Amino acid sequence: MVGDYSPISGDNTDMHSQRNAKSGLSCKMVLQAVGKVLRKSKTKPNGKKPPAEEKKQYLEAEFTKVRVVDFDLKELVLLPREIDLNEWLASNTTTFFNLINLQYSTISEFCTGDTCQAMTACNTIYYWYDERGKKTKCTAPQYVDFVMSLVQKLVTDDDIFPTKYGKEFPNAFESLVKKICRYLFHVLAHLFWAHFKETVALDLQGHLNTLYAHFIVFVREFNLVDPKETCIMDDLSEILCAPAPPAPAAPSSPTSAPSPSSHNHVTER
Repeated sequence: MVGDYSPISGDNTDMHSQRNAKSGLSCKMVLQAVGKVLRKSKTKPNGKKPPAEEKKQYLEAEFTKVRVVDFDLKELVLLPREIDLNEWLASNTTTFFNLINLQYSTISEFCTGDTCQAMTACNTIYYWYDERGKKTKCTAPQYVDFVMSLVQKLVTDDDIFPTKYGKEFPNAFESLVKKICRYLFHVLAHLFWAHFKETVALDLQGHLNTLYAHFIVFVREFNLVDPKETCIMDDLSEILCAPAPPAPAAPSSPTSAPSPSSHNHVTER
């Protein structure tokens, strides 16, 4: 009957104690298992803790202030009135290809299949797509080799980058320039992300900073690279591409007041 109370004998008491002990042990094991699951849920799917966000050395003021020129890059990239737009794009694109290729060559011995097993920059992994559109994950040196080989082939093709007087540029020329600039940006981004330490050791950070700033100002001026593509480096771009603050005016007399100073998700592409 519900509510009846029956006294428990000594034997029953021992069995009851054993069941309580087993029950307590089972509860403890369940709690431990749940805790382990909860801890894993806060990590990567393989159960490993995500690495701490790497400090971006290239954003430190002691490095961003180093340049090899101090003039306004915006004026440098503006289309001269007497120059055809396609001629200007062709000339600058070829120059950037040569300079970026040269800059990469300075650290190429450090960019190997072991050190750079994927073509990465910030939180992005770049995949190579061949002429048939096949997606391939490759090491950074392989990716850069694909880029430089493709660009070399394009800029030396007289049907695409004509050098003879009177020869017209193809209708798809601008789209090809955009493709080249997108690939060259990937190489620049990788240089900063993976090889800035080696660049500093070679004392070439001023050259890399200036080359990057010049390139970004150029592609922005002619809308050659989608901002969604370059946004991973916006923090650096805003520092390096910002116009230099005007120099403070000299005081007219010793008593004049000085002028105030100017003010872990991985993407696959």
